[in-house]
Amino acid sequence: MTYVVTDNCIKCKYMDCVEVCPVDCFYEGENMLVIHPDECIDCGVCEPECPAEAIVPDTQRDLEKWQKLNAEYAARWPNITVKRDPPPDAKEFDGVPDKYAQFFSPKPGQGD
Repeated sequence: MTYVVTDNCIKCKYMDCVEVCPVDCFYEGENMLVIHPDECIDCGVCEPECPAEAIVPDTQRDLEKWQKLNAEYAARWPNITVKRDPPPDAKEFDGVPDKYAQFFSPKPGQGD
């Protein structure tokens, strides 16, 4: 089992999870984070730290899309190990349904 970043991270991109990860398995896109599935040690410390509740164990149902997205973009985006401020409009996007189709960006973030 690993953990997966899902839809609600898009445009919220809180980085509380990055700060607690003992193996630095988060990667940063322009408007969301992903977890590298081969680096995640399944400790689960990131899940309760996410204010947007966007991190879930991969044992939940219907996560194939998000498992694939996390693996694909963790290989492309830069590693992030330092917490920064979320986007100024993060709270406005927290809880907005189906953000992927309208807001997902494949562009990399700045990383460390």
